[in-house]
Amino acid sequence: MSKGEHTKQQIIDRALAVSSELGLEGLSLGNLAADLKLSKSGLFAHFKSKEVLQLDVLQAACDLFARDVVRPALAESRGERRLRSLFDHYLNWVRGSGKARTCIFMGLSQEYDDRPGPVRDALAKSQRDWHNTVARVVQTAVETDQFRKDLDVEQFAYEFVGIGMVFQQACKLLRDPTADRRAYTAFEALMERAAR
Repeated sequence: MSKGEHTKQQIIDRALAVSSELGLEGLSLGNLAADLKLSKSGLFAHFKSKEVLQLDVLQAACDLFARDVVRPALAESRGERRLRSLFDHYLNWVRGSGKARTCIFMGLSQEYDDRPGPVRDALAKSQRDWHNTVARVVQTAVETDQFRKDLDVEQFAYEFVGIGMVFQQACKLLRDPTADRRAYTAFEALMERAAR
């Protein structure tokens, strides 16, 4: 990695940490430059605009999510085992066990839900991709006869993602000590309804 690439990665890492707390609109190029002991013009040499930085931060979050949640689950055998692994890693992500101290996507969903533009478009695509990944994993459980043939995989994915969203609120906002138990209870009920 060149010095320029290394500096750019440092900027993205710091911006991701800030965005996890303050959202992408909360990013201040001046504060980022000061935090990293760069000139503002030095920072602008890597990112021609705040929007370019926001898109790169969002892509970095997507890459981390794929690394920490999706890829470990896909290493498991197809079907129920893979789905359980995906759920475990998803909850770990929501808890904030990676570089982002919370699920940046849930915060950004509120921040950009009615704000048109390239950042919203990229965020919406990332969330459609996540939903589709869950649906594909569920479909493999159907194809391997672990789930019933008439299962609505899209509905399953919808509820799977929904459990993670309410878990975020219970765990992070409400600091509910029963959040994990309730999330797994909801997940097991979902799995039971899907079973043959």
